[in-house]
Order: sequence, then C-alpha cells, then structure tokens
Amino acid sequence: MAMALAAMGGEPVSWACTPAPAAGDTVRIELRATCQPGWHFYALHQSSNEGPLPTRVSIPAGPGYRVAGPVHEPEPVVADDPAFGIRVKYHQGSATLHQDIIREGGQGFTVPCAVEYMACNDKTCLPPRTVAFTLEIPATIH
Repeated sequence: MAMALAAMGGEPVSWACTPAPAAGDTVRIELRATCQPGWHFYALHQSSNEGPLPTRVSIPAGPGYRVAGPVHEPEPVVADDPAFGIRVKYHQGSATLHQDIIREGGQGFTVPCAVEYMACNDKTCLPPRTVAFTLEIPATIH
C-alpha cells in the first residue's frame, strides 16, 4: 500500500496520506494529522469568515478515477477563541480526514492531493501552510 508523509522539522502538525480500500471500486484517501501537544489545526468549516482559515483538502479528478462526494472529518472541538473573539472548530491530538474516489477501470493511477491548514496554540498562530502528496494507487488495494 502506498503512503506519503509530510513532516517538516519543527512543525507542530505532521501529515500522512494513505489509500485504503472501501466498498466496490471506491478507494478512500486518508489524510492523518498529528499535532504536537498544545497545538491544533482548524476544521473544514467555520461558523464565521472572520476567524481562522478553515482547513482545505484538494484532490482533483484525474485519469483513472473520479472524486466522490465531500471531504469528511471527525467531529471537531468547538470552543470560544479569545485570539479571534469568536467560536471556532478545531482538531487536536490526531485526526483523520478522508475523501473517497471511484476507480474507473482496473489500472493503477496517481492521485495528487494537498492540504492547506493553519496551526495555532494558546499563544500564537502560524501562517497557513500547504502540504502536497502524490499517491500511487495500485490496481488492487488490500
């Protein structure tokens, strides 16, 4: 099974991207974030445009597959954030986001994916970062 990692030295959030089998011709692309203690990254959707940037996952359709539905995330923490003065949604510890894709044909294919996120702790926020992956999906995933 293919796996891609992105962990830049000193970064408070590291990411891993892996394919997993799902029902039928569906392949699940899993993006697992691991936050250092005290750090978090923001959920895919926020209640307001006035606060932190929501996390964005980009997996474009490509030869051999099509994207199926929206990106999913676990239930985020919802809390008042004094730095932004609003209620925000975020993930801490580790969290796995996923996007299903549908295989078109029995061949292997390549999936480019990227995640843009903003990491914060109780004292500071880092500028948004983008981490890119390229997954080689084999003809069969077990």
